Amino acid sequence: MVIGKPGASPREGLAGSADQAWVEREQAQARAYDAIGARYDEAFPHKEGQLAVVTMLLERLPVGARVLDVGTGTGLPTARQLADAGCRVAGLDISPRMIEIARGNVPEAEFVLGDVLDLDVTDPRYEAVTAFFSLLHLPRGQVHAALGLIHEALVCGGWFAVAMVEADVDDVPIAFLDSRVRVTGYLRGDLRSVLTESGFTIEHEQVLSYAPETSSAQPEIQMFFLCRKADRQS
Repeated sequence: MVIGKPGASPREGLAGSADQAWVEREQAQARAYDAIGARYDEAFPHKEGQLAVVTMLLERLPVGARVLDVGTGTGLPTARQLADAGCRVAGLDISPRMIEIARGNVPEAEFVLGDVLDLDVTDPRYEAVTAFFSLLHLPRGQVHAALGLIHEALVCGGWFAVAMVEADVDDVPIAFLDSRVRVTGYLRGDLRSVLTESGFTIEHEQVLSYAPETSSAQPEIQMFFLCRKADRQS
């Protein structure tokens, strides 16, 4: 499913010192989420928007569908919700600590340490992919690359559920739950365009205001999209 560990393999457009800088960046992101661990769920306990879009996704999937959860975190709530519905779940994350927690929360799922940019798309295999607040940890150029890989990993007519925080920023450092992470955001109209340009048809959209249960994270506007893979014209 995934080749290599965070930052381990060269990527298109990266070479030499640039590739080393990317490796170091991803390692720093992973260390931040290792430190955050289970505190993420404590800070963001109310995930109604996320649960709702997965419920909509499940209504469109066959029993036993293969689903990849990109940036699975602790496995809650998405991997758990998918597994409870009978899906065959694979979870991907760059943080070893998050993978460890997820395996405890959803033991029937398969969790792999790795980077979405190393996704093997030689054999499209997933009926659905979910990516809740994980792609925002990539620069915009790499968000486009990740969306392209996700599109290729989906079977014909496959589904994609994604959430981002609304903000007009590209790869900026912020303080988050007493750690430092780099984040990217889009305005909602721009995100619609990015998804469409990446080969997805938007079937549902919802925007919610969210206030974390901690002063170590700022209130945010959360954008949820349920999309379907649109076959690209040759």
